[in-house]
Amino acid sequence: MSYLFVSMGGAIGALLRFVVGQQVAFPFGTLSVNILGSFLMGLGFVYLTSRVDGRLALLLMTGVLGGFTTFSAFSLDVYRLYEAGRNIFAVGYVGVSVFGSLAAVIFGVLIMRAIMS
Repeated sequence: MSYLFVSMGGAIGALLRFVVGQQVAFPFGTLSVNILGSFLMGLGFVYLTSRVDGRLALLLMTGVLGGFTTFSAFSLDVYRLYEAGRNIFAVGYVGVSVFGSLAAVIFGVLIMRAIMS
């Protein structure tokens, strides 16, 4: 049953990622998805793992957010920028993606812990 929850959530997350990618100019769609997804993962980590049935956490965190955020697309974006000769932009994109996503997950954890306390 866990596999079903993860796969259903993954399909939803992948579709959401695709929609964002169609609506937001390259390469900012993937950047937006990674930062937003990391923020939501921080919120979900605190809330879902402490208060909700594990199957819902599998559906939402592993499935939806796992399908929504993707560093494989991020890696391809960096390569495409490098290949296009936009090396400085590629390096900046890596830095903002990694540190922005880390900051977003920390921010999500702090907000949810403050709400729940």
